[in-house]
Amino acid sequence: MAENKDKKPSVWSKYTDSDKIELEKLNAGYINFLSTCKTERESVSFAVEEAKKFGYKNLEDVIKGGQNLNVGDKVYYPFMKKSLVMFQIGTEPIENGLKILGAHVDTCRLDIKQNPLYEDGGLAYLDTHYYGGIKKYQWVTIPLAMHGVVVKKSGEVLEIKIGEDENDPVFCVTDLLIHLSQEQMKKDATKVVTGENLDILVGNYPLKDGEKESVKAGVLKLLKEKYQIDEEDFLSAELALVPAGKARELGFDKSMILGYGQDDRVCAYTSLVAMLEIADKNIDKTACCLLVDKEEIGSYGATGMKSKFFENALAEVMNACGQYSEIKLRRALQNSFMLSSDVSSAYDALYASSYDKKNVAYLGKGMVFNKFTGSRGKSGSSEANAEYVGKLREVLDKNNVAYQFSELGKVDLGGGGTIAYIMAIYGMEVIDSGVAVLSMHAPWEATSKIDVYETKKGYAAFLKDI
Repeated sequence: MAENKDKKPSVWSKYTDSDKIELEKLNAGYINFLSTCKTERESVSFAVEEAKKFGYKNLEDVIKGGQNLNVGDKVYYPFMKKSLVMFQIGTEPIENGLKILGAHVDTCRLDIKQNPLYEDGGLAYLDTHYYGGIKKYQWVTIPLAMHGVVVKKSGEVLEIKIGEDENDPVFCVTDLLIHLSQEQMKKDATKVVTGENLDILVGNYPLKDGEKESVKAGVLKLLKEKYQIDEEDFLSAELALVPAGKARELGFDKSMILGYGQDDRVCAYTSLVAMLEIADKNIDKTACCLLVDKEEIGSYGATGMKSKFFENALAEVMNACGQYSEIKLRRALQNSFMLSSDVSSAYDALYASSYDKKNVAYLGKGMVFNKFTGSRGKSGSSEANAEYVGKLREVLDKNNVAYQFSELGKVDLGGGGTIAYIMAIYGMEVIDSGVAVLSMHAPWEATSKIDVYETKKGYAAFLKDI
């Protein structure tokens, strides 16, 4: 009988003091990223600024300038400020295939509707529409910050971030007091809090007593004076409510990280770092890092993986390299290797009955691979070929990367998906890989520092040796 994975030693036991210094350095950067980049726009902006430090050029500037790309050149292409693709040109023809790391930077949140502001009972609220798969009851009474942009009719873009500075106000969704919640507590968990009740409390101070909707008027006055926002500007705004506050070290031993949006910013950050680590190295196949939007709602829309923005960007890169033709583009896509960089569930002893202990990921046991995802009878799954898995094992062992293979949970309990199946449509080799997460999709999620570090090592090994 195979030994249960939970009996295997933690990766921590193999680390030297010098290893731990590098581990803490990476995780300090990651905690800062989690704390400051809570929307896809913020994550893409961060990645672009980091890429510039390593000599990356904007692909749009290359195209407009009619410039050529050569071996070793590095370009980035931000699409609608919400998705990003980065390329480093290798020595081989691009039609031989790419090495692709692909993560997503959108996360579960509460989006503000287009006509959101109203007053009721002397309180002002903003109406919201939740984004992604959430347990709605987890979002009540916690401090929330507002992130996003407001675009004026003139085209002026106002960047909004309220609730992160200690002097900022925060916002919240209220809940019914326990003394009156007899009926509420009998409801199914999916109905304890409804989507229409996830409205944000934003004001209570009346502009002028006795006047109708005076609290709403007071909020509008403040919005105009402090942020130059009129009520009609909500029509062309993208504003989200996310948990307020910084990511923190978790546990007495500080071995873990507690933070918002680790699904999937933990894989986005480690993919980005791994990509930048090869910036001064010669590589054979062209390397690519994808940070995409809309995964949490099915990868639809112009900035989701089902869009053609990646394919179009690759065509432009091949053209700038003097290597483009339609057939060569198709060959490049089919001949590629990809790690769909996304998180997996971690075993939680408090909910042990939901997991197959032999086939679940454990915190502290290293990088996670899911040969397939989907739900129940592998529905919606992209399953990696055994030959590709064998090749990856060789690369990881060669580079001393600690890794584990897992499934999300017990077969008939549900499941999930990633962008893997979308990229597999091109015929490329794809497998899901990333970091194990506790409390996935909750406002605050937990990861192990050592898994973050091993995953970065794994992504770097993939770009170097696959």
